Amino acid sequence: MALTEDSLIRSIEEFAALHGEVDAETPLFSSGTLDSVAMLNLIMFVERETGTEIRAEDVTLENFDTATRILDFARKLAA
Repeated sequence: MALTEDSLIRSIEEFAALHGEVDAETPLFSSGTLDSVAMLNLIMFVERETGTEIRAEDVTLENFDTATRILDFARKLAA
């Protein structure tokens, strides 16, 4: 399955119990929206959906603070 904005946002909302409160530009970590457990779930979800492995040094605000940044990062991994 390919990672899409809709599937990513639905998963983020599920991991953080924020149904209907997340959009593509919602700050996830800089705002404290996601805790460490939700972050791990999110990383595993992205890895599963993209078929890639995410290195610890790639888990930064630049790559993971919004759904848009996560999708951009996933596209770079796939390239």
